Amino acid sequence: MKRSVLTRYRVMAYVTAVMLLVLCACMVVKYGFEKGEGLTLVVSQVHGVLYIIYLIFAFDLGSKAKWPFGKLLWVLVSGTIPTAAFFVERKVAREVEPLITDGSPVAAKA
Repeated sequence: MKRSVLTRYRVMAYVTAVMLLVLCACMVVKYGFEKGEGLTLVVSQVHGVLYIIYLIFAFDLGSKAKWPFGKLLWVLVSGTIPTAAFFVERKVAREVEPLITDGSPVAAKA
């Protein structure tokens, strides 16, 4: 598996997690203080699009790493739980790192 597959997943995991935290803050402001309704709408739509991209990249990584369905489902759902994607991303990166091939040829021993 190429490193770019893991890198795409990691970037989208962080972006999705941060956007979910921003969305949660917007929801608190919207419903707690009755302000920022327009901002909440924009943030929710942006998060939705980014989450779809996250799903695609996570599914791609999971299929190339040959994860069982339960693990793949947990990684996909972690983008909907505030802060969960940060922890799941670290665990996934540690597990997938040994599967990475950099594509460089192996030097022959003389």
